[in-house]
Amino acid sequence: MNKFKDLYQLQKQAKEIKKKLQNTHIEAEVDGVTAVVDGQQEIVSISIAEDAYGNKKKVEDNLVKALNKAIKRSQQFGAEQMKDVMGDMGLGGGGGLFGGQQ
Repeated sequence: MNKFKDLYQLQKQAKEIKKKLQNTHIEAEVDGVTAVVDGQQEIVSISIAEDAYGNKKKVEDNLVKALNKAIKRSQQFGAEQMKDVMGDMGLGGGGGLFGGQQ
């Protein structure tokens, strides 16, 4: 019976993490181009400062950089959330999917 309780707890924690990820906004800025993504790597918003409009190619490059930076931060945040849950269950520690070096 204890396994069912553990499974229920895991399901409950997974739902809580999913909600937290959806409600977490992560921002990254590169030379006046700002990208905001949520914890599930969905783009929330993009803004470009007035003074960043000089060179179209540069703005496009900065947009890609800002998006990649925001997504990477979002992935790191999500991994930390999962690492905490796995640690609570005694599944964390060094190495592995959530505990290894990046």
